[in-house]
Amino acid sequence: MPQEGKFFDLFNAHAEQIVLGGQALVALMSALNHSDEEAARHCETIDTVESRADKITHETMTQLHKSFITPLDRDEIHQLITGLDDILDLIQDSAQTITLYHIRRVSPEAINLAEIVLACCERVSSAVALLPSMDNGQEILALCDAIDRLESDADRVMRGAMSKLFRDEPDVRELIKFKAIYELLETVTDRCEDVANIIEGIVLENS
Repeated sequence: MPQEGKFFDLFNAHAEQIVLGGQALVALMSALNHSDEEAARHCETIDTVESRADKITHETMTQLHKSFITPLDRDEIHQLITGLDDILDLIQDSAQTITLYHIRRVSPEAINLAEIVLACCERVSSAVALLPSMDNGQEILALCDAIDRLESDADRVMRGAMSKLFRDEPDVRELIKFKAIYELLETVTDRCEDVANIIEGIVLENS
């Protein structure tokens, strides 16, 4: 495929930031039950990662406007980089909401959802890394299927978490806070699934 604009390098660079953001999110969730200072450091890491990813997104858009030949359809490039950016934006939203709501303890379900988010991010990154060659089509599609299954797992965990929350949490303020956190974390997996669908479309169209 044509390599003008180094789009695949930019996709990879962004996907790597997504994995770092997912790792920091899991670390943040684990830290909340132990150390406020450690949790704050993980929030700062997510902000830094998101800022780096924004620059990569901007560079991709600039290259898209400057390049005469592109390795993928222009709309596919735009959709993919925007989809990748949406994942990290929501990871940052989750971390900021935790800070805003002054969350100082997290449930096992919230940690589980964060771990599913990270697993999705890792598979998104793996799929993006394989995109330069359509010879990798079957492997890419298998990763996309794995992301779909993880998103379904996140749905199931969230439903269980919500049921437990409304059944057992006596403090309405805490209930509202945790409901928002669960929904945000599950939505990150939705955005990963969106990217998987974009990648699947690219493979099916170009293979």
